[in-house]
Amino acid sequence: MSIKDLNYHLLFFFGAAIISLIVNMILLRFSQTLGIRNKNDVIIRWSNESKPSLGGISLFLGFTFSTVLFMILDPETNIFSNTSFVGLFLAASLAFVMGLSDDAYNTRPVFKLIIQIVCGITLIFTDTSIDLFHIAWIDYLLTILWVVVLMNSLNMLDNMDGITGTTVFFTLLSCLFCCYFIGNSEEPYWIFTIVAMLGALVGFLRYNINPSKIFMGDAGSQFIGFFVAFFTIKYLWNLGSITENHSWVSLVITLISLTPAAADTLTVVINRVKAGKSPMVGGKDHTTHHLVYAGFSDRQVWYVFTLIGFLSFLFSVLIIYLVRHNSIYITPIFLLFFIFVFYLLYRNTLKYSEPKKNEL
Repeated sequence: MSIKDLNYHLLFFFGAAIISLIVNMILLRFSQTLGIRNKNDVIIRWSNESKPSLGGISLFLGFTFSTVLFMILDPETNIFSNTSFVGLFLAASLAFVMGLSDDAYNTRPVFKLIIQIVCGITLIFTDTSIDLFHIAWIDYLLTILWVVVLMNSLNMLDNMDGITGTTVFFTLLSCLFCCYFIGNSEEPYWIFTIVAMLGALVGFLRYNINPSKIFMGDAGSQFIGFFVAFFTIKYLWNLGSITENHSWVSLVITLISLTPAAADTLTVVINRVKAGKSPMVGGKDHTTHHLVYAGFSDRQVWYVFTLIGFLSFLFSVLIIYLVRHNSIYITPIFLLFFIFVFYLLYRNTLKYSEPKKNEL
């Protein structure tokens, strides 16, 4: 990496971080009541204190900042001539607006699902899709399913201070390393876009880590869910096809990089189905909540998920290293990490349940 590239990386990262910090500071000062959802719903909401759910605005502005800054620094490159970027920009904007409307009006779940499907279809029509089975219609369906699943999974994970933002940070860091080592150097805006989002996440987490002052909201979880879906498709899901290796390599690295979210979502779905409840209804039955029931503080739960996210990132980078050196046949062993994390978190949900009112 040249000195010029390094300076650009620092400019995108710190520029987005500063914008995110300033935006969140302004929102906290002037929006004490705007964007507060489910204010009195203690059944769904984990926090007993109502806080602005507008943190997603800073994340979207971080993405917008990276786009504008790239056009300024490299005016000869028309970023909107790239079909994939157009798909990212349009669908990410749609996801953000849909989430913002949900924060304000509590839109119907079916409306959210339709928009999520539209976001997935937008990717397909703009030349971004999962290349796993090498059969177009199957890969297209998988692409749409992935977008829907990830947007809902990260929304579900956004149930305690700092958890989703931290998980996304390490997942995007894995995508960034994959982009460095295997990506196309002729398309530097992908790298700058990820770097800027990492900066925006740092600025947001400054106010979201326990004790939080602001929440991400659906505007944030839907936008960042799609953003992560796009880059995991581009670099993790398609790692096998990019490097002309077996497709199962893509499955392994994608699952490992998203271990915190995948383990939580799988646990919640299993437990709710067993109890005869809908997996899509909110509740205090996530792995994060059960860690609190086991005696952890909210801050300690964030430490646990930060450790899991960091290890997920390290193992993802190791897989990328092995793929680069054609040592792919030992990569399935990393699945033991996901199985181990899932087992511990799931077992804890069976051992510790939400205290009854007379136990509080």
